[in-house]
Amino acid sequence: MNHVIVQHMLTIFRPVIFSGALILCVLSGLASANPEEPSQSQPPVSSVWQVALDGSGHFTSIQEAIDQAVSGDTILIKRGAYAEDVTVHSKEGLSIIGEGMDLVVLSGEKRVGTLHIGKWPYGATNVTIRDLSVIQHGGLGVGIFNGSGVRLTRIRVNGMVFSQQVQNVHLEDCVIGDSETTGVAFADSTGTLSGNLIYHNDHGVAIGGNSDVTLRRNVITRSLYEAVLMTDQSKARLIQNTLVQNGGGAAFQDDAQADVQGNIISQSAVGFLFFPGSHTTLAFNGLSGNQGDYVMTGTPPTPALNRAGKTDVQFTPGFVDPEKGDFRLQADSSMIQIGDFPYLGALPPVSSNP
Repeated sequence: MNHVIVQHMLTIFRPVIFSGALILCVLSGLASANPEEPSQSQPPVSSVWQVALDGSGHFTSIQEAIDQAVSGDTILIKRGAYAEDVTVHSKEGLSIIGEGMDLVVLSGEKRVGTLHIGKWPYGATNVTIRDLSVIQHGGLGVGIFNGSGVRLTRIRVNGMVFSQQVQNVHLEDCVIGDSETTGVAFADSTGTLSGNLIYHNDHGVAIGGNSDVTLRRNVITRSLYEAVLMTDQSKARLIQNTLVQNGGGAAFQDDAQADVQGNIISQSAVGFLFFPGSHTTLAFNGLSGNQGDYVMTGTPPTPALNRAGKTDVQFTPGFVDPEKGDFRLQADSSMIQIGDFPYLGALPPVSSNP
């Protein structure tokens, strides 16, 4: 005769900086054991935790929910302003989902960096965070440390996003700006930036150490200095980005290596700035309105026409409304159908149909 077993296991992690952790006992589903067949271990059941400031969820604190959650769980955050320092580490496959980019706002309290993903020496693996905003504290909005597979989607960050010794970082459809230094910085990390708006920082994106990063279809604008700065032995691919109204377009320092194709670089002091030891491949980039398109560093800097891409073009982009930050291409733009690219830059042209 079958025997019904009620089975549950819940593991709670309590960082020493927090006290009075809330303990929830949750019953799992029923499992049957047949004595005539060998028993088989069942995969852990993932839980969904809700955070709400009004007390209608399981928690009123995001950090309490993270501490309660185990790998594979999902945390749903209802709208509100959450003034707390948040750390995610020693978790795998955790999803943290806000009610909306402008509806959930996370601001820090005491430390540098409002949201930390990973914590020395512990990392975080395959963590997804989306649909919320982070306001910097001490100059740092989001710090990602010593992990892999971290994905940020539809996150608005006021301040820097910094990644150190992390593999496969993904930033998608994020809005990152008003940093006191750099918008997005990679140190000895790998990752992909796609479809982001990065604006009003000292540098837009800085890539250093042994980082290997792909930038695809990002708009980087109003940087005080370069939109993209590469240093050390870093590697990058810049594919179909719009770098406009920055102090400089892209700078390749030290032994940096870059493949740069299909970008629009416009209205900057320098389009491309090269150091002698850097290695670049340029193709089908559109340059316009820069004081210098290809420049070799030095005292004084000198033109570097030998570094120019043979298939680069020098056309006025024909943006819809650049003064208002609308960098879509007009239907009759000269940046359409260039080489193998249906259009250059990050944003598709507007339809010619009314």
